[in-house]
Amino acid sequence: MSGTSLDGLDIAYCHFTPSRNGWEYELQKTSVVKYSSSWKEKLASAQHCTAEEWVALDVEYGHYLGKVCAAFIREHNLSVDFVASHGHTVFHQPKRGFTSQLGNGNAIHATSGLPVIYDFRSLDVMRGGQGAPLVPAGDHLLFSDYDVCLNLGGIANLSLERQGERVAFDICFCNMGLNYLMQKTEKEYDRDGVRAAAGKVNESLLRDIQKVYAKFRVKRPSLGREGFEKSIMPLLDQKKISLDDKLCTSVESTAIEIVHAIRAGKTGTVLCTGGGVFNSFLMSRILEHAGDGMSLIIPEKDVVKFKEALVFAFLGVLRLEKKMNCLRSVTGAKTDSSSGVMIGF
Repeated sequence: MSGTSLDGLDIAYCHFTPSRNGWEYELQKTSVVKYSSSWKEKLASAQHCTAEEWVALDVEYGHYLGKVCAAFIREHNLSVDFVASHGHTVFHQPKRGFTSQLGNGNAIHATSGLPVIYDFRSLDVMRGGQGAPLVPAGDHLLFSDYDVCLNLGGIANLSLERQGERVAFDICFCNMGLNYLMQKTEKEYDRDGVRAAAGKVNESLLRDIQKVYAKFRVKRPSLGREGFEKSIMPLLDQKKISLDDKLCTSVESTAIEIVHAIRAGKTGTVLCTGGGVFNSFLMSRILEHAGDGMSLIIPEKDVVKFKEALVFAFLGVLRLEKKMNCLRSVTGAKTDSSSGVMIGF
């Protein structure tokens, strides 16, 4: 799993067992492989590739993923059935009928020697869906004990049960904006939200960001890099506002949007995962806006960090068993799908 925040490659070795109430999981081995400065630059600028450069990068990155997986397997002496790869999303424009993740599945298969399931999003888009979010299928079968599953990644999103159906949507940009600001200081992220906590909310900037999110609330589109660069980045590039104030305001807007989205579901227990959980200032602002009646639950550290990788492994299991792993109630597609391209089985 490679997310929009470019923190690195998340690898999870998982075991799934059918149970009377659905499925049980074991998260047995995990690792984060930090991207080299070269890979980070390639992935961050991939949208500017020519067609030929794109094809070459897709294959190169696929070979890289295969090598990393093979090294992880050797290090832990694992017996693996297959690799489920999300890849790295660069283009996500469901309105135009496409979504594209780097990481050629044939290259992963050729390099790792293992069967591969990849490209989990495209079929849903072809059926009129957003191709996202896909994690709710896993939430429904693995984490149904919680009223809401909240992910605080590059993009904040949630899923919950409503009138007997799993529904989910992207809420707002989360770590993507915070990390973008911190990169101006040559830091990858704001550890514990210290810089944000030192700043003050800029009311003008907050109103401008909220105007953007007010439009998102109407249709709840699937968010991606393109939307961030078009709608949020220009607001964060204002020179008259200090960096700390921009960080503080970004955290505040994120907390407001998250609590608004959760309250719309009228629910209580919220499972919180994703890198944003480790930003104590962000979590404190969410708690402040949440007030009474909402419990934020942080699971064990590996689940916080690797839940998305865990779920994509599970989506691979569902695909292999020809069971639905992409829900139309979530994506807006015409039908549910058993999605993912299979190679080497």
